[in-house]
Parts: sequence; C-alpha cells; structure tokens
Amino acid sequence: MSARTKARKRALDILFQADVRGDAPATVLAAEAKRAANEPARQASWLYAREIVDGVIDNQDAIDEQITTFAKDWTLARMPAVDRAVLRIGAWEILYNDEVPTAVAIDEAVELVKEFSTDESGPFVHGVLARIARAG
Repeated sequence: MSARTKARKRALDILFQADVRGDAPATVLAAEAKRAANEPARQASWLYAREIVDGVIDNQDAIDEQITTFAKDWTLARMPAVDRAVLRIGAWEILYNDEVPTAVAIDEAVELVKEFSTDESGPFVHGVLARIARAG
C-alpha cells in the first residue's frame, strides 16, 4: 500500500472522528499530530494526511458546496459520515491538489468507501466526484 493511500486512510480517520464526535477537525488533527510525533515509522503517511485535513479545513465551505451541488437529492446531513468524509477528501484532491490526477483521486475515494462504508457508497461517491471533476 502506498504512503498516499495510507495517508488518505489516516485523513479519513481524523475527519470521520471529528464528524461523529462533533469536534472541530483541527482539534482531532492536533491530537493525532501528538501521536504521530511518537511514531516515526508512520511519518511518510502522516505528512500527506495532515495536508489533506488542513486542506479540507481551509476549504470546507467550498468543498461542501460542491458536494451538495453534485450529490443529487442528497444533503450532507443525510449521507453516512464515512461517505461525507471521503467525499471531502476526494473533492479536495480534485479541486486543490494538482499533484494527484483526478482519476486517481476518484479511484482512491471509491476504494475507501468500498472498504469502510455501504455497498451503494462506491457508485455514489464515484458519481459525485466525477461530476465535481467535470465542472471543475
């Protein structure tokens, strides 16, 4: 598994945890940063995970607006928390990270929801992110 794939999982953990607990993502990120400082073997994945979470925090309103616009008949509140977090990660990569090809961002997001969410989540996440990419 690549360092970026691991980083996306770490970012998902942080964003999901913040969402479910009702904590600010920055608070959960700070706690994870303390833990990461004691785990040098995981440093490669930590740096990109932090970049993702910081990017989602910095652009959350615009990202959420894109997701809401292209998630036909679905509000953010109605989505499973895992799907919401993965969509935010994927949308950030598509809209704000030129280093990640759009197809890779979408594929990685779909793989995350296949692993951690419902059977219907893969096609849903793929559709929303593909529409964001086409509009972007």
